[in-house]
Amino acid sequence: MNIANKFTTLRVILIPFFVASLLIFKTDNYIPALIFIISAITDFIDGQLARRKNLVTTFGKFMDPLADKMLSCSALIVLVQLGKVPAWSVVIVVLRELTISGFRILAASNGVTLAASYWGKSKTMTQFIAIVLILINTADKLGFALDMYLYYISIVLTVISLCDYIFKNVNVLDLKNI
Repeated sequence: MNIANKFTTLRVILIPFFVASLLIFKTDNYIPALIFIISAITDFIDGQLARRKNLVTTFGKFMDPLADKMLSCSALIVLVQLGKVPAWSVVIVVLRELTISGFRILAASNGVTLAASYWGKSKTMTQFIAIVLILINTADKLGFALDMYLYYISIVLTVISLCDYIFKNVNVLDLKNI
């Protein structure tokens, strides 16, 4: 296993620790936020290493986006339980992630790899930043809900990135053979 894939694997391993710390400490504690930030940074590091050192592998192509989905969905589900984000918004995120995963599976079965788009990368970055801000409870510290404004922007980007992904990759569906 190369170093980029080790960072991806680390991100997956950190998820249960993040979830446990969030359930124990809730928001407004830096421990869950720190674990989440470390996990999110591994996403940046593994991508940089894979591209710069030509360490792109089938495992990385599959696990990197899956690890992102696992991290963000885990965080959002616990934040619903803690009453920090509305459930309907997390349903949108989960449905988008399942749809994109389905497209990737269909494409892979035909030997095609679907690349992440600008919209998807923007969605992920905005979502990760919003989650961190929610975790450290910036609304109470700043006096306004910057965390939730950014979170709702991430939901809009979630929908835009889904539409973009579907329109760009509709040929994967092979609509003639349904």
